[in-house]
Amino acid sequence: MTNVAAHAASCTNVAFVNTLMPQPAKIATAPGCLTLDNTFSVSIAAYRDARLDAATERMLNRLSRLAAVPHHLAIQSGTSADLVIDVKGQGSVVPSLDDDESYVLNVTNDHARLEANTVVGAMRGMETFLQLVQANGGSGFAVPGVEIHDQPRFRWRGLMIDTGRHFEPVSVIERTLDGMAAVKLNVFHWHLTEDQGFRIESRRFPKLTGMGSDGLYYTQEQAREVIAYAAARGIRVVPEFDMPGHTTSWLVGYPELGSAPGPYEVQRTFGVHDAAFDPTRESTYKFLDEFIEEMADLFPDAYMHLGGDESNGKQWRANPEIERFMKEHNIATTQALQTYFSQRVEKLLEQHHKHMVGWDEVLQPNLPKDVVVQSWRGTHYLADAARQGNQGILSAPYYLDHMDSAAQVYLADPLPGGEQLTAEQANLVLGGELCMWGEHVVPRTIDSRIWPRAAAIAERFWSPASVNDVNDMYRRLGVMSLRLEAVGLTHISGPEAGLRQLAGSEDDGALRTLASVVQPVDFGQRYREQRTSQLTPMNLLVDSVRPDPPMRHELEMLVEGFLADSSHKKNRDELMAIFHQWVAAGPGLEAIANRSPLLADARPRAAELSVLGRMGLDAVSSLSAGKRRPAGWASRSLETLTRDKNHNGLVDFVVLGPLEKLVGAAGKVR
Repeated sequence: MTNVAAHAASCTNVAFVNTLMPQPAKIATAPGCLTLDNTFSVSIAAYRDARLDAATERMLNRLSRLAAVPHHLAIQSGTSADLVIDVKGQGSVVPSLDDDESYVLNVTNDHARLEANTVVGAMRGMETFLQLVQANGGSGFAVPGVEIHDQPRFRWRGLMIDTGRHFEPVSVIERTLDGMAAVKLNVFHWHLTEDQGFRIESRRFPKLTGMGSDGLYYTQEQAREVIAYAAARGIRVVPEFDMPGHTTSWLVGYPELGSAPGPYEVQRTFGVHDAAFDPTRESTYKFLDEFIEEMADLFPDAYMHLGGDESNGKQWRANPEIERFMKEHNIATTQALQTYFSQRVEKLLEQHHKHMVGWDEVLQPNLPKDVVVQSWRGTHYLADAARQGNQGILSAPYYLDHMDSAAQVYLADPLPGGEQLTAEQANLVLGGELCMWGEHVVPRTIDSRIWPRAAAIAERFWSPASVNDVNDMYRRLGVMSLRLEAVGLTHISGPEAGLRQLAGSEDDGALRTLASVVQPVDFGQRYREQRTSQLTPMNLLVDSVRPDPPMRHELEMLVEGFLADSSHKKNRDELMAIFHQWVAAGPGLEAIANRSPLLADARPRAAELSVLGRMGLDAVSSLSAGKRRPAGWASRSLETLTRDKNHNGLVDFVVLGPLEKLVGAAGKVR
C-alpha cells in the first residue's frame, strides 16, 4: 500500500471538530483527512527565505510536541510532500500596516496545501494548520479535510504592555510574542517610559536610564533582539515614549526639560502626577529631536507612539514664563498648549520618517491628519477622530486590568455601534489594542491577566463581525488556553504556583476550590483598598487568581441547562458535585488560613464559600424533588448573595449570578 493510500485508509472516520481561534473568514469541510505519522513531510514550493524556513521549523517543532510527529526530516523543496507551502513572495522586509496576511489552506486525504502571497500570510496559515490537529480515535493524530480562505478584518491588532510601572524582562516579552503569534495579533505596543521608570537605553542621553530606571531597563541590544523576535513572527513593534505628562523619569536626569525646577525623583506611587515637559522652550524640542532620531534608528516600524494622555497642566499654570508664552501666542487653555506641543513633536517625527500615534487627549480640531488616535476614554473619541479625518485604534473596551470577562470584551467591536460613520470614515478605524497596564502585574502574574482573554479579543479583531456566539467562543477558548500554555505562557501554571506558595503545601485543593470561583477586583478597586505603589508586594490571593475563571461560564451553562429541565440527571449531578466541593473546602481553607498570614484578608471569602455551597445544594434539591423550601429561605439567601457581591479580600465571586437564578427558581416551588 502506498503512503498516500495508507493515509486515506486510516482517516475516513475522523470528523472535524472546530476549535479554531480566531475563526477564519471562510471555512468549509471536505472529505477525508490527513494522517500525521512518522512519515509526515513538509516542502516549500516557490518563494523561500530564512524567515519562512525558521517559521516552518517552529511549526514542525510544535507539531512534534503536539502530535508526536518525529522531527527528523529536512524541509523539502517542490510539491511532493504531505504539507506543501506555496508562497508568492517575501512581502514587507519590516512588518508593516500593509502586510498581506491572507492565506488559503486546503486539506485532503493525500496532502495539505497552504498558499499565501507573503511569508506573513504563510505564518498565519501555519497557526491554523496546528490548530486543526486532532486525535484520530486512539490511533494517533490527523488533520481533518477543510478548505479555508482567510484574511483579517482589521489591519491593526495589538497588545500594549506597560513596562514602565513594573519592569518585565525580555523572557516575558518574548513568550508574550509567541502567544500573540498563536492568535494572529500583529502589533506589540511597547510602553517604555513612565513616572515610575525609563526603560530603554539612550546612548545620547545616558542619564535617562542612569538615573531614571533603578537599573531596570532594556539595552539597545535587547530591544533589537525583541524586534527581531517579533518580526520573525510577523509582529510589528511600536514603541511608546509618553509625553508631555507621565515624564518624571525623564526629568530625574534632565530637570531642565521640566516645567518646574525640580529636583525630581522616580515616582513610586501610581496615578496622575504633575510633572510635565516645558512645551514653550526650544531646548525641549532640540532634546526631543535628538532622542527621536536615536529611537527612530532603533525601532524600524513606521509608527511611534508619543502618549499625550493625562497631562493635568498644573505645572504649566504655575509657571509664569509658560503663562506669558500662552498669552503671547493666544493659547487660551492648557489643552490648547498640549495641542501646540503635539503639533511640534509630530513635525519632529515626520522629519525622521515616522507617523505619530497618541492617546485620545491629542484629538483637537487642528490635529494633523497624519496622527493616529488611540481611543481609551470611550468609543466616541474614535468616531470623532474618524469624522475629523484621522485614523484610529480602539482600546476603551479592552483594558485588561478592568477584569472584564471574555464575553464582555468579545462583544465589544472596534467599529463603534450607533455612531453612524460613513464607509470612508469607518475605513479610518485601523483596528484595536488590548492594554495591559503595569501597576499590579509582575513577571509571575502578567500572563494570567492577559491570557486567555486576549485570544477572544484577537478573534474580534481578526474574524468577521458575524462571528459572535459567546457560548461557542468559550467552548473554543478552553482549548485555546491549553494551546497557549503549550507555547510557553504561564497563565495556568503561574496562579497554581502562587496558590501553593500561599498554602505552604502541595496539598492546596481547598484553596484551589476557592480560587476557581473568584477573580481579582479591578485596578481602581485594588488601588483604593490597598493604596498600592511600585513597592507593594504582589503576593496575595488576588495575585494568584485568574480573571474570568472557567467556572464562571461553566456554572452559568449548567444552571441554564438544569433550569430548562430539572430532571436532567447529568446537569443535576454536576451541580451537586460542585456545591459539595464548596462545602467540603471549608475546613481545609480554615486550616490554610491559620498558617498563612498572607490569606488573612481572604478569610471572609473562605467562610462565604461553604455558605454558598449549602445554598446551591438546597436549591438543586428543592427543584429536583419539587419540594418548597422553608418560609423565608429564598429571601435570606438572596440577601446573602447581595452581601457577597461586595468587594472583600481584593477578590470578587464570579458565581453569584447563576446562584441567584437557582434561588429564585427554588423560591417559586409550591
